[in-house]
Amino acid sequence: MKIKLYVFLAIILISQNQVAQVLLNANGPGDTYELINAVLAPGYNVVEAPDCSHTEFGRHIDEVFDNELNINVFRFLIHTIPNNDRCINLDRQRNEIKTYDKSPDNLLGVSGEKVIYKWKFKLPTGFQSSSSFTHIHQLKSVGGLLESMPMYTLTTRKGSPDKLQLRYAETSTQITLKETDLTPFIGTWVEVTETIEYGLNGTYKIDIQKVSDGTLMFSYLNNSIVNWRADASFVRPKWGIYRSLNNPLNLRDETLLFANFSIEELVTLSVKEIELLQKNVIIYPNPSNQNVFFTNNSLYPINSIEIFDYLGSVVKVLQPESNRIIDISNLTSGIYFVVFKNNQINVGVQKLVIN
Repeated sequence: MKIKLYVFLAIILISQNQVAQVLLNANGPGDTYELINAVLAPGYNVVEAPDCSHTEFGRHIDEVFDNELNINVFRFLIHTIPNNDRCINLDRQRNEIKTYDKSPDNLLGVSGEKVIYKWKFKLPTGFQSSSSFTHIHQLKSVGGLLESMPMYTLTTRKGSPDKLQLRYAETSTQITLKETDLTPFIGTWVEVTETIEYGLNGTYKIDIQKVSDGTLMFSYLNNSIVNWRADASFVRPKWGIYRSLNNPLNLRDETLLFANFSIEELVTLSVKEIELLQKNVIIYPNPSNQNVFFTNNSLYPINSIEIFDYLGSVVKVLQPESNRIIDISNLTSGIYFVVFKNNQINVGVQKLVIN
């Protein structure tokens, strides 16, 4: 019976975050920003381009046909002069797309979720890296004291030879998890598959393959790594080029190509995780035929409560009262499951029996 309970709780928790894959594919010249925004944040703006510093040039992301892939692709352009970072920071340049707080929930990573990010990119022949940083992909947490520091970064760095680096920061200090010679990536279409489980005991895996023949060019795996930060609301991906202007003479105008962006959100819950969720919040009296109280033993404040019946249907959604009372007066006798949440994070879950 206990196993059946775990299975049912897992079904309820996973059903709140159904597997969802979102694709962003170029569809031909024109209205590129509109296409990107329509997919990553409908009605809002996810493009961080240097257009304001280079108005006579116009938009710095467009779409072109690529003969090698035989599809339309996104073209990201950056100019050493006069581009900067959105007319805010003059010592760096940014031309990126992202998800953010206006994006749909299934495009934002939260604790307990497993997300697979996929995309293709091509660095141009003659590509020049900054000796400081030239980021082409980031996973950044939003909220908390560490939000300015990317959690994961795929960056290129000038050297002998130039390197492709995977960088990681659990807190405010970055380390290099792995690096490789950048040369094989120049002028070559590659496909990235990045899989991350968000949480304090998370996992991370990245594979980069050559599109033409599937050759594995870069790979990294860590099955026990901290992928969540205190007070974070969510983690969001970024793609494009973000580079330092500390040594502009070492740089040149660049054109990076990207294609076939994919964000696929999965939710995995083990028996251990369900047991932890059951310990986080206690409800009493249970069974009950009147109002019940709850005690929050987790680190997260609870700002919403969802009650499910035994068929997995939501029967009640309420805000927690200051006295931590849950009103069950309008519920009939039976077995229910109560899910306690902090925004998108499942904080606790309990079975409730109403007499």
